[in-house]
Amino acid sequence: MNENYNKLLEYLRDLNSIVVAFSGGVDSTFLLKAAKDALGNNVAAVTVISPYIPKWEIEESKKLTFSLGVKHYFIEVPMGEEIRFNPENRCYLCKKTIFSKIKKFAEEKGYNYVVDGTNSDDTKDYRPGIVALRELQIKSPLLENNLSKKNIRELSRKLDLDTWKKPAYACLLSRIPYGNEIKIEELKKIEESEKYLMSIGFQAVRVRCHKDLARIEVQKEDRHKLFNEKLLDSISIKLKEFGFKYVSLDIEGYRVGSFNETMKNSN
Repeated sequence: MNENYNKLLEYLRDLNSIVVAFSGGVDSTFLLKAAKDALGNNVAAVTVISPYIPKWEIEESKKLTFSLGVKHYFIEVPMGEEIRFNPENRCYLCKKTIFSKIKKFAEEKGYNYVVDGTNSDDTKDYRPGIVALRELQIKSPLLENNLSKKNIRELSRKLDLDTWKKPAYACLLSRIPYGNEIKIEELKKIEESEKYLMSIGFQAVRVRCHKDLARIEVQKEDRHKLFNEKLLDSISIKLKEFGFKYVSLDIEGYRVGSFNETMKNSN
């Protein structure tokens, strides 16, 4: 594993100066740590602020960049009209907008490249956003060095990064079915619902929003925790306070990109 890390550091040194698209997740935190080790002060982190990015995630990103001693900038990205009705290529359109802004920022500040935390496992799911990254010539050091999520977690643990065990997370837009209009009030109730469920012990959790109905996904190994009437009542009451009229559980449990399943079935 040390050989893999040294190889990554060599790759990053060759870039001379970079901006890291930073969410505060497992991948981007590991990449930012490696970039700091390789390039010192010739690295900066940029985090996007948008209605579809949870506020708690922004706060965590601030703490992480401070602990790593990296310059941290923020770019505000409003909800674009092109993704208003959540098209199947939403991720492509979104990445194109976001990374165009980050690339412009990097050019204005004099950085050579923009890099992101895409890893080798990301190519196994429907990820149209990767196409946008290639079109904009954004570099993906973890992917290019064939590092998987498992590799990244192991290396993060050895580097004493608290994020090594952090659950995977994705933007709130992934909680809404393709073709549905994206509404700010729905994003807010999704964010509040997931924050609440995480606060009571469900770390890898998704609240899929079907208009008035919440469909809760928890990790398969956590499903048994929900077989408790008092807990179910509490969850139902809380999510209704956030704006849902109906609260349901997905008995299959959490899986990455569950809305992609319906998309594949329709093709």
